[in-house]
Amino acid sequence: MRLQETPRPEPGPGELLVRVRAAAVNFPDALLARGLYQVRPPLPFTPGVELCGTVEAAGPGTEGRPPGSRIIGQPVLPSGAFAEYALVAADNAHPAPEELDDAEAAALYIGYQTGWFGLHRRARLAAGETLLVHAAAGGVGSAAVQLGKAAGARVIGVVGGPEKAATARGLGCDEVIDRRTDDVAAAVKEATGGRGADVIYDPVGGQAYAQSAKCVAFEGRIIVVGFASGTIPTPGLNHALVKNYSILGLHWGLYRQRDPESVHACHRELTALAAKGAIRPLISERLPLSGAADAVQRVADGITTGRIAILPAG
Repeated sequence: MRLQETPRPEPGPGELLVRVRAAAVNFPDALLARGLYQVRPPLPFTPGVELCGTVEAAGPGTEGRPPGSRIIGQPVLPSGAFAEYALVAADNAHPAPEELDDAEAAALYIGYQTGWFGLHRRARLAAGETLLVHAAAGGVGSAAVQLGKAAGARVIGVVGGPEKAATARGLGCDEVIDRRTDDVAAAVKEATGGRGADVIYDPVGGQAYAQSAKCVAFEGRIIVVGFASGTIPTPGLNHALVKNYSILGLHWGLYRQRDPESVHACHRELTALAAKGAIRPLISERLPLSGAADAVQRVADGITTGRIAILPAG
């Protein structure tokens, strides 16, 4: 990645030209840059899959998002969010919650939508259940922690190191387990009186999934969100059978394709939660465009907490 002057993109039919106010750094940005994501834009392209911005102009066939509107959404690649201007599909643009600043609003979209669909639509998390969140201090995990608490669950966070443990406690985790020093499965069993976790939110894969299978409760649900560890697990289906638990895949992008109204409904739910103060994206750093490449690398290395925001005007 390098900082370079490029022509301002022109909105096509159904697209909005957006002046970027803030862009949140996501793990998929690293995968995109490495050519390892399910979407492979033509080179060269501008990374950045999540933004908050102001509508500058609208292409043919757009309505409801007039110039001057503050919106959040996912840019249309190759014109990504790590830029002064980006393109966003009009049907993929949502009003930015007034209660959140630009950086916080930019981080409300992918991670929180994924968390909401995972916990509510896929796992049917109920108040009083125990939710285990891997990488609880990260961008995706921190969203799941807040959403779990908002749903009335008891939340156990798994993190790596004392600094991230403090972050997880600050997010509201009822129990925090340090995977570097603790036996995760044993600690979960101890914290739940031997029952295990009813719902497990796993954006890590690899060893985290193996730990999940050891400590999931009877009729529990493991939500497979991603593989930040770089290792895709191979679940033992016989184990799921004898322990009566479910393995749930979650690809949030499919909801945008197959049920777009559910995405808009989710945004309304998230906006209401933000208005009540029940959720608020954790922004650990706010950097200028020149810091984007380093930020993507650090997110890929798993050494960040919360979300890093890129501020083009910063």
